Amino acid sequence: MSVRELVVLGTASQVPTRHRNHNGYVLRWDGHGLLFDPGEGTQRQMLRAGVAAHDLNRICVTHFHGDHSLGLAGVIQRINLDQVAHPVTAHYPASGQDFFDRLRYATAYRESVEITEEPVAADGVLAVTGAFTLEARLLSHPVESFGYRLVEPDGRRLLPERLAAHGIAGPDVGRIQREGSLGGVLLDEVSEVRRGQRFAFVMDTRLCEGVHALADGADLLVIESTFLDEDERLATDHGHLTAGQAAAVARDAGVRHLVLTHFSQRYSDPSEFERQARAAGFEGELSVAQDLMRVPVPKRT
Repeated sequence: MSVRELVVLGTASQVPTRHRNHNGYVLRWDGHGLLFDPGEGTQRQMLRAGVAAHDLNRICVTHFHGDHSLGLAGVIQRINLDQVAHPVTAHYPASGQDFFDRLRYATAYRESVEITEEPVAADGVLAVTGAFTLEARLLSHPVESFGYRLVEPDGRRLLPERLAAHGIAGPDVGRIQREGSLGGVLLDEVSEVRRGQRFAFVMDTRLCEGVHALADGADLLVIESTFLDEDERLATDHGHLTAGQAAAVARDAGVRHLVLTHFSQRYSDPSEFERQARAAGFEGELSVAQDLMRVPVPKRT
């Protein structure tokens, strides 16, 4: 059975707290597993969340600050220790190649798994599979940072009343789906476009064009909200977003489910992030991320 969900491994910015691990997020998508920003402690959080190394097909790093990448060494070594049977692809800013190399070979271990390095140097498509297209967009942070976007291809939804009107039933329904026409009736005549689902991952950044491009039409948007609105100047100075800014992006982009994360340790009341997000006018589903939370991709409308 296909599963589409976000597994939250860690939600802290800069330093972990008693209740929040460094960053780490796994997107399960119909048998594919994408690990985003494995911060320190990710390997242990995977164990606690029931995510195995065998579940991972891609690792996507937004940038090379420690809270987003120090867990790479442990995760890569675990992939090799467990002898994952399929290739794993790593995406990360090309400007951070030296950092990736140091983390990949931080200590001695036996390499037994093919890890393909596909660094990101510019906006654009990174991979096309039968299940999705993976894209990247440049963000605005003191070090080079890229956000990621996963887009499912559009499909078609059969319309029972139109099938019935053309006398198409039983095995013929499958035939017209496979072949595109049947007895002079085109598939377009008995179906409508079913928009593919979209997931976006936006970490450390100020407001910029890339943020809006990634969020556009996302069914599920994971976005940093390091600061509360009263600290907007701090957020801008350090290359981050506030809760209100993140929510306004989601509001304007038509996001269905917004996940706020990457919280500064200066705040003790997580509910304030939700309050400010609602005050910014976001009316969709909203989650203030907690470690080990699972968030399903919204069902199709």
